[in-house]
Amino acid sequence: MSTDNTAIADRFEITDLISRFALLLDEKRWDDAATVFAGDVAVHSPRGGELHGIGDVVGFIRRNEVEGQQTQHTTTDVLVDLDGDQAAVRTNGITYYYRDGEAPHFTGGLRQQLTAIRTPAGWRIREIRIMPAWTRDS
Repeated sequence: MSTDNTAIADRFEITDLISRFALLLDEKRWDDAATVFAGDVAVHSPRGGELHGIGDVVGFIRRNEVEGQQTQHTTTDVLVDLDGDQAAVRTNGITYYYRDGEAPHFTGGLRQQLTAIRTPAGWRIREIRIMPAWTRDS
């Protein structure tokens, strides 16, 4: 495989990783977190503060689940800047919070800066910076 084809494949895999991250959150598949995150993942967000390691990240998410509340994460504008076995990734996103069969009661727009790394198991997220842009109560 040529370098150009490798870069294209890496970009596809990283974009797929970002989609799998959103689905993991929406489907609440916490036991699959290692398919998305590196073991030493770091998450920086206004809501969660500084979280380090898969255990801390999943623990925070589980503690903050609201019974009956669902989410739909939409991620757009995925920009991948490859540098060997590491990539800087930027995204925009909208998250809808809703209860089954009802319109969203809360919506938030955000920007993310991520670092993805190549591991023996494939690309994984090592670091995420979540920056809310706006919110709307419905």
